[in-house]
This record gives sequence, C-alpha cells and structure tokens, in this order.
Amino acid sequence: MVSRAFCLRFMEKEMEPDGKDLKEPLLQYSQSTVVPLNQPPINKNDDTRTLVFRVRGIECASCAVSIESAAKILRGVHNVSVSLLQGKVLINYAPKFVNVNAIREAIEESGFELEEFAEQDAAVCRIQIKGMTCTSCAESIERALHKVDGVKKAVVSFALEEAKVHFDPYTIDSDHIAQAIEDAGFEADLIISGDETNKVHLRLEGLTSPQEATLIQSALEYVIGVNQVEMDPSGNKVAVIYDPDLTGPRSLIQCVQEAGHGPYFYKASLYTPPRRREIERQNEIRIYKNQFLWSSVFSVPVFLFSMVFPMLPPFEEWLGTKLYNMLTIGMVLRWFLCTPVQFIIGRRFYTGAYHALKRGSANMDVLVALGTNAAYFYSVYTIIKALTSVSFQGQDFFETSVMLISFILLGKYLEVVAKGKTSDALAKLTDLAPDTAFLLNLDADGNVVSEMEICTQLLQRNDVIKIVPGAKVPVDGVVIRGQSHVNESMITGEARPIAKRPGDKVIGGTINENGYLVVKATHVGSETALSQIVQLVEAAQMAKAPVQKLADQVSKFFVPLVVVAAFLTWLVWFICGEFHIYPKQWIPKAMDGFELALQFGISVLVVACPCALGLATPTAVMVATGKGASQGVLIKGGNALENAHKVKTVVFDKTGTLTVGKPVVVSTKLFYNVAILEFCEMVAAVESNSEHPLAKAVVEHAKRLRQQYGTDASFMPEVTDFETHPGAGIRGVIGGKEVLAGNKKLMATYGVILSHEVEDYLAETEQLARTIILVALEGKVAGCFAVMDPVKPEAAQVVSFLKSMGISSIMVTGDNFSTATAIAKEVGIPKVFAETDPVGKAEKVKELQMKGITVAMVGDGINDSPALAAADVGMAIGAGTDVAIDAADVVLMKSSLEDVITAIDLSRRTLSRIRQNYVWALGYNVLGMPIAAGILFPFTGIRLPPWLAGACMAASSLSVVCSSLLLQSYKKPLNFHEDHDLSRYSSSV
Repeated sequence: MVSRAFCLRFMEKEMEPDGKDLKEPLLQYSQSTVVPLNQPPINKNDDTRTLVFRVRGIECASCAVSIESAAKILRGVHNVSVSLLQGKVLINYAPKFVNVNAIREAIEESGFELEEFAEQDAAVCRIQIKGMTCTSCAESIERALHKVDGVKKAVVSFALEEAKVHFDPYTIDSDHIAQAIEDAGFEADLIISGDETNKVHLRLEGLTSPQEATLIQSALEYVIGVNQVEMDPSGNKVAVIYDPDLTGPRSLIQCVQEAGHGPYFYKASLYTPPRRREIERQNEIRIYKNQFLWSSVFSVPVFLFSMVFPMLPPFEEWLGTKLYNMLTIGMVLRWFLCTPVQFIIGRRFYTGAYHALKRGSANMDVLVALGTNAAYFYSVYTIIKALTSVSFQGQDFFETSVMLISFILLGKYLEVVAKGKTSDALAKLTDLAPDTAFLLNLDADGNVVSEMEICTQLLQRNDVIKIVPGAKVPVDGVVIRGQSHVNESMITGEARPIAKRPGDKVIGGTINENGYLVVKATHVGSETALSQIVQLVEAAQMAKAPVQKLADQVSKFFVPLVVVAAFLTWLVWFICGEFHIYPKQWIPKAMDGFELALQFGISVLVVACPCALGLATPTAVMVATGKGASQGVLIKGGNALENAHKVKTVVFDKTGTLTVGKPVVVSTKLFYNVAILEFCEMVAAVESNSEHPLAKAVVEHAKRLRQQYGTDASFMPEVTDFETHPGAGIRGVIGGKEVLAGNKKLMATYGVILSHEVEDYLAETEQLARTIILVALEGKVAGCFAVMDPVKPEAAQVVSFLKSMGISSIMVTGDNFSTATAIAKEVGIPKVFAETDPVGKAEKVKELQMKGITVAMVGDGINDSPALAAADVGMAIGAGTDVAIDAADVVLMKSSLEDVITAIDLSRRTLSRIRQNYVWALGYNVLGMPIAAGILFPFTGIRLPPWLAGACMAASSLSVVCSSLLLQSYKKPLNFHEDHDLSRYSSSV
C-alpha cells in the first residue's frame, strides 16, 4: 500500500523536474527589475508546503483553469495542479506569504466547494490540563480549541486530564494553544510539542555565555542525521531530533565535547525530563490531601460545636451564652471557623464556577459554590438577625457549608488516587527496560575487543550488546551469537520461555533466562516495541469511545437542570410551609419552614454528581487497554474496544493466521526423467528472486538437498528474464531454458498442458491440505513440490470456543480451493472462500456487513490490509507486516489465535463494566436527587442533610472509578498450552 505522503512527493517531483518549476519563465528578469518595498521577492528555495483539496463541482477543463487562475493570483502560491479525473487540486505555496484559509477562500469565491484532506500532515502537541471537574469542562475546552484558527482537531480526556491537539504550525503554535486553554479558565502545561520520535535530551556543562550555547547549537545542526535542535533558553539543556540510521546519542555527546577548544571545555550528559503526568498527579494528590486536612482542622470543631457539644450539659450552657441580644458564643465560633474554609480552602470552587459561567457553561464547581454559599450566607443572615433582635429564633448552617467542602475534598482526593491506579499497567510497561547495558566492541573477525557498561538510552542502532542469564534485554535486536530461552510474558503475555538462536529477534524489556546472548541492536529509543506499545496504548486512552457520547450529551444539560430542580425544591417546600399544607410538627426544633426548605434545596444542589457520568467510560477504557497490553493484546482506542463486543463473525486469513506461516516442502514429484538435484537447483534459483513464503520454502528445501548430496549450498545458477505473475507464480530463464514455477493459472497462461497423471496427483495431494507448486521446463510439466504450512495447534480450539460464544468463523484465502477446504475442515470452519485476491477479501467482508453482521478480520500480510481496514474490527497478527498492523484496530502481539478470543471477551467485559458504571452513575442521581428533595420525608421522616448529600456525591465518583478498577482482575478465557514442533514435518523426496 502506497502512502498518500509518498504520492504527494511523487506529484511534486512530476511538477518540478530537476528541482525547477515548470511555470518558471526561461528568461529571468534582469537585476534592474523594480520591486516594490512592501512586496519583497519570493525566494522559491524558502520553505514551501504542499496542500491537497478535494474539489466538488469540477466538470471540465475550463473549471480547472478557473481554479488555477483564482489560486495563482495569491502572492506566495507557486504551483497549482488540478486533476479532473480524481477531483483534486494540488497547490505548492509559501506559508510565509499566504495561509491555507486565504487559498481556500480564493477558490471557493470562484464557485467551487473544497474539502481539505484530513490526512495532510499537521503538528501535534499534548497539553496537561488542570482544573477540570467533569465532562462539561472537557467539552468546553474542546469547543474553545476548535474555535482557534489553525486547530484541525482537538481531543480532551477528562480522565487523563490531557488534551491532544492537531494544528497547522504555520497558522498557530503550541504556546498559543495553551494560552487558549488558559483563557477558557484552566491551567495548561505543554507536555509534548511536535514529533518526539528519536529525540534525545542532553544536559550541558561548561557554558559561560549565550554565544557558546549558539556555538554548540550550530555544531549539532551540522551533524549528519540531525533534523532539529531545540536549545533551552537557560542554555544548560538541549533537545535533538535525529535520524537513528545516521547518528545517535553517543555521537551527539561526542559532538558537544569536540565543540570546545582551547580553554573552553564542554561536557554533555543524558537528561531525562521528568514524567509530567506522574508529577502532576502526585502534586494533585498532595494538594487535595493538604486541603482536606486543613479543612478538617476547621470542620471537625464546627461539627462538634453544632452536633455534639449542644447535647452535653456543660458545653450546652457555654455555647448558648449570649454575647449581645440573641448572638451566642456558639454562633460566633462556628462563623469564625467556617469562614477560612469557605473562602480560602474553598476558593477553588469559586474560581472554577467563575470560569465555567464566563464561557457559558456550568459544572460541578457551580453546584458546590451555589450550595455552600446558600448555606454560608443564610447563616450570616441569622447572625445579623440575632445581633439586631432580642427575640430572633433561628439556626445557622455553618456546619453544612464547612462539612460539605470537606467531604468533597476527601472524595476528590480518593478519586485522584484511584484514577492513578487505572494506568498502573501502562506504568509497569514503561519501567520494564533496564537502566544499563553491556556494549561490546568487535574487531573485523567478530572477536570481542572491549566491553563497557553504558546507559541504555545511549545505545544506537547496530550496536552489539551482551546479555547475561537473568538480565533484561535493553533494546530490540537480533541474536548473532549464543542460545538461550527468553521470557517474553511481560510483553506478549506468552507464559512459556521462547527459545532464541542466532537470527532470532529479541524484544526490549524481556528477560534472558539461562543462556549467554550477543545481540545486534535494530531498534532503539522510541522505536523499540516497548515504546511503540506504550505510545499506542496512550493514544488509545485518549480516543473517545462512541458510548461516551451519552455522558457528553447529558453533561451539557445536567447542571442547569439540577439548579432548576434545587430552586423548585426550595420553592415547593417553602410555599407548602407558608400555607400550612404539611403539619407544623414536621419542622425540626430550632428551625422554621424557610430553613427546612433551604436545606432540601441545598441537598439537591450538592447531591447531584456529573463527575460520575464523565468517569464511567474513560476509566474503564484506560484499565482495559492497559490490561490488554500487559497480556499481549493492543487495542487501538475506545472505538475498537466498543465494536469488538458486537462481533458476530470472524473472518480468518489462512497463511500465517490459521497456519504457522512457515511453509515447508514435504514431498517432491518428478513427471519425467530429470536429475532431482538439477531440478531443485533450477527451481530454487528462480524462486530466490521472490519474497513469497512458498518460494522461500523451495529455496530452503534445495539448500538442504545440496547439503545432503555434499554440494555447495550457496551456489545458485544465474537467472535472466525474470518475471513475476501475482497470484500465479514466476518465470525465468536459466542456461537458455525457460522455467515456470506456480499454479495451474500460470501454466494455462503459457499454454502448458497438464497430463492426466499431473491432474490426478494435484487432486490427490490438495486433499491433504498441501499446496502444489508446478514446475515446467521448456513448456512441459517436469515435476512439482508439495508444500505444507502446518496449522497452528490452537486453531481448532479457538474456532470451537468462538462458536460457544455465538460467533461464526469464515476462512478467506488466496490459496486453491482444495487446500483451503482441507485446512478449514481440520480446524472446524464450515464456510470457505478460496482463490481470493486482496480486493476480493475486502469485498467478502463488505458483503457480510451489508447483511447487518459485525465482522472482525484476522490477518497478517500486506494482502490482508484492505480487508483489515474494511472490517468493523481488524485484528493483525503481531508477527505480520507493518502495513497489516497499521491497518488493524487490534494487534495480537503473541501471534496466538487465542488472543482473538481475549480481545473480544475483554471488549465484552469492558462494555459490561461501562454499562454498570452508567447504571450506577445515572441511578445514583435518579434516586439521590428525589431523596435529597425530601420525597421520603413525609412518610418516614428521613431527610438527607446537605453535608451528608455532599458525602454521597463524593462517594459516587469514587465508586465508579473503583468499579472500573475491577477490570484489573481480568483473566483470559482461553489459555492454550501445547508445544508444537515443526520438525515433525520433515521433507521427503
């Protein structure tokens, strides 16, 4: 599959051969040309960008001319190319002189509708956000960001307290995006700006002036492979983005040291930036804890003075002592102790409510501020009345205000602690890599010259490292010496240690068990499998599941409705009390009808909890994706997680998915008199030019045969006129003889007739689930190879287990019908579509979807990528190609089919947990608000005091997070433990 970026680059090359613009005039203006001062000449060597639009309404060549004319008028537009057939326009422009919006407006004014391609490259930044209290806050930030010119896409995660923003770097930068968030009333801290892949941070020592910092920056920029250098304003830190194929951290450190000369000596060392998210979480926990403790210092005495001491005779008299008129010592003490909590410790609620109302929304802070203010200022009113009246009989509610704030702070503290545990699995993954590694220096003969222990972050691609028994593998690499077993359970979930020999790949973070290994590093830093897993899971946790839309919709109207409900509650109870609709004895002692109504109204305000709704989905998705990653199942976001639980049919590819993916030749058949060694050598020579797994099997078979006969295993005859026929086979000429190797389709293409003997052998062998490679020499079938790809040992059990889950299985393969049917029969799949090309596989998936069936596709190769992309859930085998993995929604790291069941079952468990969270969150509000409003009071005398309502509100959020944490105990429904040895499939002649 060719990427769009590659296509754009190719189109640019087509339009600018030899680096020169086709529109550039052959005769240049002379130097005497007058250029206005306000219009500096455009240097086409300056930074240019390529913009692609889809055009609606383009019908003929005159339309193309109109578009070109409209765009070329703009200063800074270099080239305009319009494709009538594809309905696209490609524009090369200088962002220094013109922006995307101006180009779009110019073309749209000429009468055409444009649609910008979402795939166009954009800068990405991640921003930590403080101050969000519920999903309405996240919604407000998203709306504010989408209004900012240059922001293409913005996703805000309430659970992660983070925003991921895609933006046009020529229109806006990350600092202005952070400022937009702050303008919305939240604190914003930049986590990542731009591409963090292959980025190293260095701490500099020995610098004494800004000029020296500039010198080092220039030295680093001249290093081959360095793409960007970001110098810290203080001059003691530098971040470098580099190409790992050309340079690495050690080379960059050496460059800094060599930049010094004479009396100047510079030193560079690795610098690991602190984990911003973890630091912020710990800081948030500390703040909430301190605020709760300080609040308790004041609220506990207020509670005692209000609820406990008045019932004890010695204290009752003292607290009831009148200072002036009806003002007592108890009132003054409660007022004195409550005020710091209300306005100093509770200041965060005022700030949050102010910013929420300022941006035209409402959140939990609004409810808390309204409730506590109503209680506090009514209490102040009672104090004023007591001070000015000799007969006033009223009760203050200072304990309501102070205890409400204390319980909410306690709930927030426990909620933040619990939310931190939702990403425990991800944190464990990031800590798997060891801190140090043993770097070997080899001579030309491969002998170890020296050995040095260095920091793992200093390793570069192609470094040779030593891994002793019991040590962790520092980076991804290939074994070049030694044998051992490696425990990969922490990455793939595979419980059994995997045997490793020269040529086998090892994964960073895994543990070498019992042997000595020498490994050549192939992927380091952010390119390792471990880093990729962490990045994928982080991206998945940022993505919103469709089921989250319910909470987003409810949150828009929730708080205003609660405020209205609280006001109506107060009004109804107050009116009923004034008109004596209920008995007077319902009113508690030392309280009047207004105060009773006010307590009911405040309870309704503070019992409602929008936070629980906002946490129901993201916390469950965070735990599930982290748990899946720890068991070798990488789920790319909430959308894939939600779709997987609806899967009713699983479509399996055959080769590499149901089978091991390592075909071996199991028999060779000759149809006329030709030497077996000569026959195998000729076919292997032709097949060596192909990357197909069947071709590799034939080449390996020929090598073993030459070793058996004692001939040179590395010798290959020269092949000329090589041709490949996709889906059929290959052709080549050796020593003047034409060699064809492939299936019956290839033979028919070249007019090769198959005898009855060949046809009978094909029919008989294909019934044994073997693939036949026919070989024709000089237009006549000379022989064939029977190739078998062993079925994975767990395949049959997985298909059976899926059936028990109510999920049907289908096989779609490009192999011949007989072999496919035999494999399907062996594993228990009833329906087979054979001899299907990649497009045909995708069409089969779409046919099933047209019937209303939710389809999952499981594959591993490039030819599976269209079907993986078309399926509702694409599952890629981890050992498959990068293209297949990119196209998939779920990656099975262990390459085991049992993880297909794990992915679907984990999805079902997660969606079930999300539903339970919603039932609890919605049910709590549906039940809690009527009780707080006093619906039970007339019948049972039970009422919910405001401080207790606040405690219930805090407990609801905590309960939802704890409910999601139960997914941490998830266990796979199927664990297949059976050794499978390929050696039993030995070759025979």
